[in-house]
Amino acid sequence: MGQYGQELSWKCLVKAVCLQEHSQPSQLLGTLLLCWCVLGRERPFRKAQSTSSPLEGVPRFLKHLLLTWVNCSSVRWATRVQDVFTAGKLLALALIIIMGIVQICKGEYFWLEPKNAFENFQEPDIGLVALAFLQGSFAYGGWNFLNYVTEELVDPYKNLPRAIFISIPLVTFVYVFANVAYVTAMSPQELLASNAVAVTFGEKLLGVMAWIMPISVALSTFGGVNGSLFTSSRLFFSGAREGHLPSVLAMIHVKRCTPIPALLFTCISTLLMLVTSDMYTLINYVGFINYLFYGVTVAGQIVLRWKKPDIPRPIKINLLFPIIYLLFWAFLLVFSLWSEPVVCGIGLAIMLTGVPVYFLGVYWQHKPKCFSDFIELLTLVSQKMCVVVYPEAEQGSGTEKANEDMEEQQQPMYQPTPTKDKDVAGQAQP
Repeated sequence: MGQYGQELSWKCLVKAVCLQEHSQPSQLLGTLLLCWCVLGRERPFRKAQSTSSPLEGVPRFLKHLLLTWVNCSSVRWATRVQDVFTAGKLLALALIIIMGIVQICKGEYFWLEPKNAFENFQEPDIGLVALAFLQGSFAYGGWNFLNYVTEELVDPYKNLPRAIFISIPLVTFVYVFANVAYVTAMSPQELLASNAVAVTFGEKLLGVMAWIMPISVALSTFGGVNGSLFTSSRLFFSGAREGHLPSVLAMIHVKRCTPIPALLFTCISTLLMLVTSDMYTLINYVGFINYLFYGVTVAGQIVLRWKKPDIPRPIKINLLFPIIYLLFWAFLLVFSLWSEPVVCGIGLAIMLTGVPVYFLGVYWQHKPKCFSDFIELLTLVSQKMCVVVYPEAEQGSGTEKANEDMEEQQQPMYQPTPTKDKDVAGQAQP
């Protein structure tokens, strides 16, 4: 059955790739769901085995490649995939919450009673508390990714705050009540021992319908990876446009208008992280680095409010909120570093690898001609392979100023040395 399922998934995947120009988004979504369910069947559809196979990580690589292809093909396809799988995730969480309410009505709330809920299973440690907050906050990190796609929002000054104000309370409500539902059927020890808590919860309460939970978990992870690809690629795209990354990452496809180089760079970076299968170590790496940058960004907001109080601020909040955030931020980072110095130190080392890249690519202006020619050739080859160009500047009021800004932002990380022939040709023009 497993071999047949793999063959079926591959046939569906090839069909989706070959018919991409003529397929409807709904047909694509159905194909993607089938491929995901079959290729990803080892987790969370079945529990982790004691022995690991060398090919265990192959399906994960294939899932990321498949989602990268979707994002490269069409922005609409990517957003439709996100909408469908997010809706599936919310429906599954709603089912979990309803089952939890039913359990409470039956009197199954032993672990919700204060005397049991606050029972210590190990000696309290402030460092472990901070680390728990760091790992738990990973689930609420979506608020930051909304800022990466502001250029693709309609009326971002109104819709961006609205999206944050709606999504954060909604996510908080859903996640908190889902965890309340979990402890109505599972003890804390069972929660820690489970590889997929929702799957274990479904096996306990849903009976013959327990298959709903593995599929829901698959939908959730599929949508999460797709959302990260969609938003993080825009971060690289913007960085390249500002001159902090190779200029090819600021280019888009000539027809599909998708940032293919930035998406491929995001995919490669993600695949490198899959070298390790320790999820909690990855969360600690990413969480520590993310919160370090979050704190620096929020501190920068306070500094700008003090040094440049008169610059336009379409979205403005009271300074009390960033100050409270910085206090909580300092608590998390200091005690997380105290609790896991090796993991946090490795995260810092990974972050600091960008320093020599910055000095080599951005700060060093007078590069040798051979280096500039190599980067120029690499950019040209990448453009031809991906069929990408710089996006056109928007027309309208202040067009001249916008074009100047666009030209300045699109300067590559190198400064090509003008040749003698080009200089003579330029002087010959009237």
